[in-house]
Amino acid sequence: MKKILFPIFFLFFCDHFVSAQDSLYARQVIKKLTSKEFFGRGYLNNGLDLAAKYIVREMEKSEAKPLFATGYYQWFDQNVNTFPDKVTVKLNGKLLKPGYDYIFSPESGSIKGKFNLIKKDSVNYLAEGSPMPLVVSVKKKLTFSVADKAENYCVVEILDQEKTKDLKTVEVNLESKVLTKYISKNVCAFIPGKERNDTAIVFTAHYDHLGGMGKQTYFPGANDNASGVSLLLNLIKYYSKNPPKYKTVFLFFAGEEAGLLGSKNFVDESKFDLKSIKFLINLDLLGTGDEGIMVVNATEYKPQFEKLKSINNEQHLIKEIKQRGKASISDHYWFSEKGVPCFFIYTLGGIRAYHDVQDIEKTLPLTEYVDVCKLLIEYVKLL
Repeated sequence: MKKILFPIFFLFFCDHFVSAQDSLYARQVIKKLTSKEFFGRGYLNNGLDLAAKYIVREMEKSEAKPLFATGYYQWFDQNVNTFPDKVTVKLNGKLLKPGYDYIFSPESGSIKGKFNLIKKDSVNYLAEGSPMPLVVSVKKKLTFSVADKAENYCVVEILDQEKTKDLKTVEVNLESKVLTKYISKNVCAFIPGKERNDTAIVFTAHYDHLGGMGKQTYFPGANDNASGVSLLLNLIKYYSKNPPKYKTVFLFFAGEEAGLLGSKNFVDESKFDLKSIKFLINLDLLGTGDEGIMVVNATEYKPQFEKLKSINNEQHLIKEIKQRGKASISDHYWFSEKGVPCFFIYTLGGIRAYHDVQDIEKTLPLTEYVDVCKLLIEYVKLL
């Protein structure tokens, strides 16, 4: 019995150990990507470029090969509005904390001064005597974004709390700076197939986020999408040790938060043959999973979706796999428009932090992270 039980126990232990290592590595990657060093993986303090270089270093450890003859990168340019200098907002003379008490709408232009407020409705106030339209808008949640230009107005979004009651005055100091033709880059690699390299399985995730607002405040983007980046890096580690049947490609996109720019550029400008893609899986928001996962394009590719569900039914990995139709909400979209069969998968439930300063590594539960990874590996085997 000992000779039989020991190997069984050993295999179970190894499987558990590998899963634990996957989770530990995910934490390491997410913690690094959400650190102040990368400043929200945006357009201030060189955050986006530093994140790209970090991803390449991690892939090189697993000996993932550059997708292009020129290397791992595919460059493109974009315009982006930034707030690089110190930002301040005072309401009724009280200094507010950027990111926690307020944000600026991403297209806001430069403005400086103190103004009286006129109540327009229950949630909006207009600044009297401002050199350009200035609006103070009360919100239940602060949700930051990215814009490609600065408008001739400014919107200060403030969190609905006690200090925002009965507003009389606002003092604002904001300098916006539009970066024109900012050089961004997609990071692209592959693991060779052991049987076929004329057919590809593709995994994608965006590594950019919202960057910062001023000199100190940045948006970490743990769930969105350091989680997806970490899972792709985990898959690279797995396939480097377990060679896949087909050529397996890994695409880390920039410019997603600015309008799916990186994926659009890849589809339009790269020399990669889209017709060689057997299936593409785009991953974003993978840090939770209490309520299962959502599969976008499930109704477009019903046989593939049923395969995914059958694996889950057999192995009891995810609580529930829900389905959606086509949606232009992430980087899979441009591939889908070109006829590439693809899913976009994200986790459901858990924390509600999104596009804010609260999306941090410490509170990201990674509830179903390992099980999603297992599900994807098993699904690709069926393809």
